[in-house]
Amino acid sequence: MPPSLRALLTRLIDYAGLYPPAALPISEAAENYGRYLHSSECWILNRLVLAGAKLGEVELGDHWRVTLLVDEEPGTLPKQVETLETKGARRLSLPTYCEAPIDRISGGGFAKLRAGGLTPDAIPPSDEIADFLCAAVARRIPFKATAGLHHPIRSERPLTYAPDSPRAVMHGFVNVFLAASFAWHGMDCAALTDLLNETDPENFRFLDGAVRWRGQTLSTAQVAGARREFAHSFGSCSFEEPVTDLRQLGWLA
Repeated sequence: MPPSLRALLTRLIDYAGLYPPAALPISEAAENYGRYLHSSECWILNRLVLAGAKLGEVELGDHWRVTLLVDEEPGTLPKQVETLETKGARRLSLPTYCEAPIDRISGGGFAKLRAGGLTPDAIPPSDEIADFLCAAVARRIPFKATAGLHHPIRSERPLTYAPDSPRAVMHGFVNVFLAASFAWHGMDCAALTDLLNETDPENFRFLDGAVRWRGQTLSTAQVAGARREFAHSFGSCSFEEPVTDLRQLGWLA
């Protein structure tokens, strides 16, 4: 695998099987996470997403890593809980992703971007995501994304697993996180919007020392730095679906 692709994908996916559209029972979601940790793609897996109220229902493995959704300061937590997520705008006792407007986030809080949902109107247009990335970079605020990023490349897809699911053009997680990497290194909002709108996987070239998109290039070290310092991860109710799509593109063995 080209190192530039590994840099983009490493610890990228927070597994959120508890949440729609999968909405699995907590026992099944926890079992899945444990299994994914021992899969050949475990290096792509990041944290298990849990609701604070459900934490006591799960027996956490010693090497599990958890991000916890809370409404307020949760108090004493198991060592496996590394980050918090909230609708508030301030950092709590652990690193906290705040689903709040960028200009309201304070106290060292990180940002949280909602990139989709169960209906077409829940999907933000590409220029809004580009504006979010530019605003986050300007304030040096790291972020994670959530919702709607099941597939690597922007494409029309069903939004749920129901037979009669509505369809819409969904953002690709490769588009979003490569755009975030370019944003971190100075790409303007107009170019970011074009990258977010890209639908042809052939226009992404992952090489040993760099990644290229339509004549724009980032070194592998730049991608790794942007992931580490800025574009942390995204939550997905499926881990297998993104991995399967990457295989179908020929990007994973």
